[in-house]
Amino acid sequence: MAEELELDLVEISPNASPPVCKIINYQKFLYQQKRKQKELKAKTAKIVVKEIRFGPYTDDHDYNFKLKHAQKFLQDGAKVKAYVFFKGRSIVYNEDGEALLQRFASDLTDLGKVEQTPKLEGKRMIMLINPVPKKIK
Repeated sequence: MAEELELDLVEISPNASPPVCKIINYQKFLYQQKRKQKELKAKTAKIVVKEIRFGPYTDDHDYNFKLKHAQKFLQDGAKVKAYVFFKGRSIVYNEDGEALLQRFASDLTDLGKVEQTPKLEGKRMIMLINPVPKKIK
């Protein structure tokens, strides 16, 4: 029948009992499959991670400046990766870095939720903050 119509016989589900086949134009079928995949890919949310770097002894003005940037990033829907970078012997005072990150998280509680608490990895103490989903009015 497929040859008479000059179309292709395509096996849709081979595991079914009996197997399911369709008589269709195979090139058109492939094109539609590719288009569906492209649409699904376009609809997926792209996650953006913005980084903010602190020193263990970041001053209040610099802290507030970076806090405003983090607030803007979270409002735009991006994740924020805040980290304290320790140089040389300053790693001895990692409690100060942790306190700074905890303060940062507490200042952003209305816009973001902590995904990963401060964790020391090498010379960096890293913390991740997710944006809070926006409420629809």
